[in-house]
Amino acid sequence: MFSELVIPHRTIMTPGPVEANPVALKAMSSRILGQFDPAFLTIMDNVKEMIKLPFGTTNKEAFAIDGTSRSGLEASLIALIEPGDKVLIPAYGRFAYLLGEIAERAKAEIMYLEKDWTATFDQQVVIDAIDEFQPKIVAMIHGETANGQMQQIDKIGQHCRNNDVFFVVDMVATYGGVPLHVDEWCVDIAIGGTQKCLSVPAGMSLVTYNDRVEAVLNSRYQKELGLSKDDRNDNHISSNYLDLSQLQRYWSSERINHHTEATSMVYALHEGLRSIINEGLENVYARHALNDKAIIAGIQAMGLGFYGDLSTKMPTVTPVMIPDGVGDGEAVRELLLNQFGVEIASSFGDLKGKLWRIGNMGYSSRHENVLHVLTALEGALTYYGAPIKQGEAVKAALVIYENN
Repeated sequence: MFSELVIPHRTIMTPGPVEANPVALKAMSSRILGQFDPAFLTIMDNVKEMIKLPFGTTNKEAFAIDGTSRSGLEASLIALIEPGDKVLIPAYGRFAYLLGEIAERAKAEIMYLEKDWTATFDQQVVIDAIDEFQPKIVAMIHGETANGQMQQIDKIGQHCRNNDVFFVVDMVATYGGVPLHVDEWCVDIAIGGTQKCLSVPAGMSLVTYNDRVEAVLNSRYQKELGLSKDDRNDNHISSNYLDLSQLQRYWSSERINHHTEATSMVYALHEGLRSIINEGLENVYARHALNDKAIIAGIQAMGLGFYGDLSTKMPTVTPVMIPDGVGDGEAVRELLLNQFGVEIASSFGDLKGKLWRIGNMGYSSRHENVLHVLTALEGALTYYGAPIKQGEAVKAALVIYENN
């Protein structure tokens, strides 16, 4: 006999996944509709329009892909890359190398523009690399969760547009948490996700792209053989499941039968989007900014340090240096989880064991969560004898809240 599923209560303050918005969870328990039921098609059409708002775009195309955020990254890159195409990837953290991994498998010629992970690029450095390498595509991370840094991209995007270079930007960690301006920044394809600031369970990626990209997709379109023997293309996109040219037609009025839609996830996505849009996107961004300010104040009041340049830190992730006396910090994380029900994250690569990452995303971005994580972190560090200032963290955060 197997026991009934019992899920423990958690305060999730990681850079993703985060606590799901209750309205999204409620929506997922709704009855199933057929994927071509007119009622469900109306839901899909509404979702398409709502996706555009946090992206800051008037693009015709915006839709969801079944799969975690990585599915959107891969679908976007393989839609544009043909073997031998040159792709420039400015890397200031872990996830730029994921973009490179995808591009490599698509048989692109890759140039990494690398720097230390403590800060973002001066945009002119990237522009100079574009002029030198002459890529077809620049693929970049907007908000890097490994180190909590957020890259300015407006000048890079304009330079790409002026030089007929495609600009692909991973906005997974910033979508729904900070203001985005896809059109103004000349981003050709932008990718978001459900499991971070949107507070919908992991399982869908969000994409939007402009007419420049759509022209490429149309030139590479191939309908599945079981649907048509006529629409064949020697230059088709390498994946069937992640083929944006087919997915675009599935989400459009053409409604080709590409896959069986994850209807319950679309319900959740609808409610997650509706929730932040009804809150008011400016209010959502202000909430994240205020809670970020309180987290920073509390961490500083404890006497802990931050990794990297605070002036380019993203509001949705705070990288905290692990203090002396607690080793690689894993015992502290375990105590937080087991005794306080609080989850924070470690980091990756050379940063693993050197810093913790506190998320401030979506439904988890609430002042009671901030006070809980600060209280728990101070208690765990005190328990392990770390050299911190006791009794100051929550007080500092409350000063922020009481004065805003």
